[in-house]
Amino acid sequence: MSQADGAEPFIRRYFQVARREIAYLRFILESYDGLAFMRTIDRQVGLIEISAPAQRQQQAWALVAALSEETGLTEVAAPRELPPL
Repeated sequence: MSQADGAEPFIRRYFQVARREIAYLRFILESYDGLAFMRTIDRQVGLIEISAPAQRQQQAWALVAALSEETGLTEVAAPRELPPL
């Protein structure tokens, strides 16, 4: 879904992380009410999608950067195919 000006309402980025960190990341990200949302794309390899509202992306990606230092979160290319929401 796009906004009237053509800009996407959410910016999506993809990351890989150790499986044991997935629940922790979701808890932290979603505790910042509306700042960012996470979904697991492939739990076997720890592939996740983090999306943030375009108007809050600066704060969201700053939090993700801090979490990457703590958890080993690494940005990866978007997968070719995504599972449906």
